[in-house]
Amino acid sequence: MLKGFLTVGSWTMLSRILGLVRDQLLAALMGAGPMQDAYQVAFRLPNLFRRLFGEGAFNSAFVPLFSGLLAKEGPDVARGFAREALGVLLFWLLCLTLLGELFMPQVIRVIAPGFGANYQLAVSLGRITFPYVLLICAAALVSGVLNGLEKFGVAAAAYVLFNVVGIAAIVFLTPHVASVAHAAAWGITASGVLQLGVLMIASHRAGMGLGLPRPRLTPRMRLLMRRMLPGLVGSGITQLNLGVDTIIGTLLPAGSVSLMYFADRVNQLPLGVLGAAAGTTMLPVLTRHVQTGDLVQAHRTQNSAIEFALILTLPACLALMVLSVPILGTLFGYGAFTPRDVMLSAQSLTAYAFGLPFFVLIKVLAPGFFARGDMSTPVRVGMATLGFNLCLNLLLMHPLQHVGPPLATSLASAINAIVLMVLLLRRGYLRPDRVMLSRLLRMGMAAVGMAAVLAMLSHTLLAGLESWHGLYRICGLLLLVTVGMASYAILLQLLGVFDIRRLPARLRQRLQRRRQPAQDRARG
Repeated sequence: MLKGFLTVGSWTMLSRILGLVRDQLLAALMGAGPMQDAYQVAFRLPNLFRRLFGEGAFNSAFVPLFSGLLAKEGPDVARGFAREALGVLLFWLLCLTLLGELFMPQVIRVIAPGFGANYQLAVSLGRITFPYVLLICAAALVSGVLNGLEKFGVAAAAYVLFNVVGIAAIVFLTPHVASVAHAAAWGITASGVLQLGVLMIASHRAGMGLGLPRPRLTPRMRLLMRRMLPGLVGSGITQLNLGVDTIIGTLLPAGSVSLMYFADRVNQLPLGVLGAAAGTTMLPVLTRHVQTGDLVQAHRTQNSAIEFALILTLPACLALMVLSVPILGTLFGYGAFTPRDVMLSAQSLTAYAFGLPFFVLIKVLAPGFFARGDMSTPVRVGMATLGFNLCLNLLLMHPLQHVGPPLATSLASAINAIVLMVLLLRRGYLRPDRVMLSRLLRMGMAAVGMAAVLAMLSHTLLAGLESWHGLYRICGLLLLVTVGMASYAILLQLLGVFDIRRLPARLRQRLQRRRQPAQDRARG
């Protein structure tokens, strides 16, 4: 398990680094303007369905069923199930892709009602990128098969191709097509072809060749669809919130969609890692305690998860707010992405960063319901906050412009987290003790102290960092990150949140516990 975790983590980190390089090229060559807006809207469509079906509801329902069949009934039955699932998925996605290509002008009118001169460009780019829906969702299913076989490396590495091909298309294809946006759009679809091809080859070599099956609605497919539905609704709420932000963004001045996109990309760096880790690792442990009736341990698990989430997200939130200009200036402030674009995008990042702790708390609090078999309450709360988000967007879009949608999303996340916490408290599922509340208070004090150190440093020795030469910017930002981490750790130590001196001993104990089962099996 540890080897698989490290393998996936390494490839994911490489993918994020390459994704940052790709975004830097897009910012430098297109800036934050109508062309960038059109490209981002065109990419939002396939990205929406990828998250809903490829990485969301379909895969989360498919992998447990496939793994169960593989363990209980053998590889032949599991392969048959995977073929059935691929056949149904391909048929549905092919129909969706054809409809998308045919009605792309109408779709763009719905998701980008504010587009004027760049409407036709968005339609053209949308038709280039939309086949990526079919390719990447099919690739996600094949990845699920490989993960079920514990072949983590190829499945994780395949997603790196998206950024590799995207970078290559921007660099080498741009002189041969109409614009940088067209080159980037063709890179998206080409990466889907390569990802699916690599994964299909790997699946065949692993003894799970899937071929091109005929779609059949078997009992197992009906079970798969029933299990997909709750996840589809839950994932859909988050994606609809992002969709609302995009729609409102197209009604704002040109470039607003781009400004919010680059801000969100920075915000997603801590959000993607911390949110996924907190929810994924907590659910199985909490479920086990609830099912065995050990409510004391269940409450301790919930409290520990909240502490873990906030000890990392509080400093990340404040650091992004304090350093929004240096961060965006260092990462994207080159070429066509002007100093004004940096300042405006930094305002959006500050608004997004405000919601970071609340979004991660949602990931921690929702398992408190899931572990007790309550799948509907978090979904109902999410649907209510979706409406709240829409109202806030409409209220804030004109006075705050490009800051309005990010702030609306953050406030909606805050309301979502608060409502979930109140419901858990009322039902007795959450029981914060004095030790937890004291530690949270001291974490907050340490995070504020760290932010004060960063603010003082960025306004004195490193003032105007975003306008320095490229290499000096990078060094300055690395210095800020290092100082921030060190000051936060020192303050946690001084405030008694944890003892850093005990950290090496704890790491050695944890490694020893992980090695012990392997040693016992070797002796047996």
